[in-house]
Amino acid sequence: MPHSQDAAQTLLATLREQLGDRHVLTAPDDIAPALVESRGLYRGTALAVVRPGSTEEVAATVRACAEAGMPIVAQGGNTGLTGGGVPFGGIVLSLARLNRVRSLDPGNAAITVEAGVILADVQAAADEGGMLFPLSYASEGSARIGGSLATNAGGTAVLAYGNARDLVLGLEVVLADGRIWNGLKALRKNNAGYDLKHVFIGSEGTLGIITAAVLKLFPKPLSRSVGFVGLPSFRTAVELFQRVRRAADRDLTAFEVMPRFGLEIVLKHAPGTVRPLAGDHAVYALVELSSTRPNADTGSELEGLLANAIEDGLVEDATIGTSEAQNTGLWALRENLSDVQKVEGGSIKHDVSVPLSRLADFLERATKACEREMPGLRVCAFGHAGDGNIHFNLSQPVGMDKAIFLAQWSRFNRIVHDIVSSMGGSIAAEHGIGLIKRDELALYGDPVGLDLMRRLKAALDPHDLMNPGKIVALGDDAPPALPV
Repeated sequence: MPHSQDAAQTLLATLREQLGDRHVLTAPDDIAPALVESRGLYRGTALAVVRPGSTEEVAATVRACAEAGMPIVAQGGNTGLTGGGVPFGGIVLSLARLNRVRSLDPGNAAITVEAGVILADVQAAADEGGMLFPLSYASEGSARIGGSLATNAGGTAVLAYGNARDLVLGLEVVLADGRIWNGLKALRKNNAGYDLKHVFIGSEGTLGIITAAVLKLFPKPLSRSVGFVGLPSFRTAVELFQRVRRAADRDLTAFEVMPRFGLEIVLKHAPGTVRPLAGDHAVYALVELSSTRPNADTGSELEGLLANAIEDGLVEDATIGTSEAQNTGLWALRENLSDVQKVEGGSIKHDVSVPLSRLADFLERATKACEREMPGLRVCAFGHAGDGNIHFNLSQPVGMDKAIFLAQWSRFNRIVHDIVSSMGGSIAAEHGIGLIKRDELALYGDPVGLDLMRRLKAALDPHDLMNPGKIVALGDDAPPALPV
């Protein structure tokens, strides 16, 4: 909504009085990093970036913005991949200064942290207490836990520990009117009415701003082994997963897949990576077993499983790390894949999930359909096959103009998402809806479910000031969803 220059300056003066001049940034160079998302697909605008240092200061900022009718976009590490953190006017509220670990309780296997704590620092704090916080993904060195919860992040450990939603015991949230909801209970059983934390987890800052959380911790694994496997097809990769899951049960903590093209561009562009197997294979799988049992030998367990799979003709070749350094090197082949795609030119991305029983069918159908639509297209389908989540990314044909290719985003959305929908899948597996999938959600979402989302948004944020235009659009002035 438009604001007069006088009204905007009055708000800035109020915020400076509340937070201090140095925490209200208005210079173009200071606010520029907050206006662009990590892939550079969107560029927004903002009146200022404000940096409150406590929950009370967040609440005061939200109250001032609510009184002025000024939109607010909360940002953590700004590592999102759907444009959900890009502002289109209004105030960017940075959570970077809310970076304290409030308490660590190993006896209750819980840790209470503020929203601006970097994910890797949450992991480190848990480790220092002799425990494990399992949420892990490629940007964990800069992503902040508040954003992880606001997007219900997934990552590489979902198979064993669940999404971010499954790792939360309690939340503290600043509501759209500036009130603070204190739901920081460290309880595993609490049926005292609606479980309100789940309203805000995955809401991408559209219903309120998460300022702190109580997180679940787990015993640290005492044995861990990582294997890298060459396979003839995605279908055999799914068969291998089913076999390992039956045999290893809870020891199976990760099962990732990537195509030959994906491995080749990692080896080409990611410094320090080493080819793990002598030959070339159509598909690769990274398999991790871990155990908290004192006498567990996951190395022998994994070796036996893969040896049997080779004997049965399911697996073509495999290697197993013999040290933590080798395990890290094998994981690097998977973790670098997201970044190196950009070196190959434009990439049209789909973060989707389907039932495991349909995963191989989806990969075969979607690959053929996209390659038929554009000769020379390079499909890079990779990700968390163990939980049915595939990043079905499309790299531009060699030599094609990047802008011309990216202009086909909507065209390929329809191809891929139609197949996903026909298989009972989701068009947003772990990265959220944000802006880029907002109109896709309107197309593929259940009408009753969409109505409930809009009603919830209107009830908690009646003036549409919390990250407006994301997930569901309530007004006619919502920003366009496709990248610009």
